[in-house]
Amino acid sequence: MGYIDAKDPASFGFENIVYEKRGRRATVRFNRPDVLNCVNLATLKELQQAFEDCSFDDSIAVVVLTGTGRAFCTGADLKEQKGEMVDSPATYWKWMGEFCRAHELLREIGKPTIARLNGIVVGGGNEFNISCDLAVAADDIYIKQVGAAMGSVAAAGATQWLPMIVGDRRAREILMLCEEIPAKQAMEWGLVNRVVPRDQLDAEVDKMCTVLEQKLPECMRYTKQQLNFWKTFSWHQTIGHARDWLSIHNRANEVHEGCTAFLEKRKPDYDKLRPPPANP
Repeated sequence: MGYIDAKDPASFGFENIVYEKRGRRATVRFNRPDVLNCVNLATLKELQQAFEDCSFDDSIAVVVLTGTGRAFCTGADLKEQKGEMVDSPATYWKWMGEFCRAHELLREIGKPTIARLNGIVVGGGNEFNISCDLAVAADDIYIKQVGAAMGSVAAAGATQWLPMIVGDRRAREILMLCEEIPAKQAMEWGLVNRVVPRDQLDAEVDKMCTVLEQKLPECMRYTKQQLNFWKTFSWHQTIGHARDWLSIHNRANEVHEGCTAFLEKRKPDYDKLRPPPANP
């Protein structure tokens, strides 16, 4: 018996993710394909349990994070947010705390992590991507940040980490223009490590896992710890402020318009959020 025993994945009874172990590999899969794998509170709680179990299981050498269907993850569940959080900063503050905890458990899992990008990667979904150590993408996916266009700010990873991953100017382009970054461009910019045809995605992930499994676990854990220095430093310098600011900002007109537009399947009315121009 270990100090803390790892569990059989089936024993958790997860409803929003799929958690599997095979050999030295654990796979955690976002499993809400009908809503493009956006994350609600229940999903965040399940992710935390899975990441913690991966960390505790000394037989696991590598963890793969992926999604079901045509999305990897599209960030926060805006239907949940509009229904329960737009008028309740305290509720959003609690939700944001669970989002942060999921990322911290993933980043501090103690073994290498691979984002298997099976589909579109949007908003907070990209923050899960860049919380992982490595990423392999199918060649038909894209990555996109949407906060500035939809009433939020990517303040839980993307604003802190994209400048160090892709450089300052490219980070500003991603976060300010909110345009799709195709897989090939994402690799050129350093957002992913490998891009392969869709039918080769599993084989490429398997190959990377096999290489990672043939490493010394304590050496790998400390290598990861040191590599995470700037990520961890920037995160802890900003995340508390971001959590509170986002909670208060959640009552703003911009958030209401962004959520409403999303649910009504239209573009936000940007003009009504500014006064008329002095010189039209």
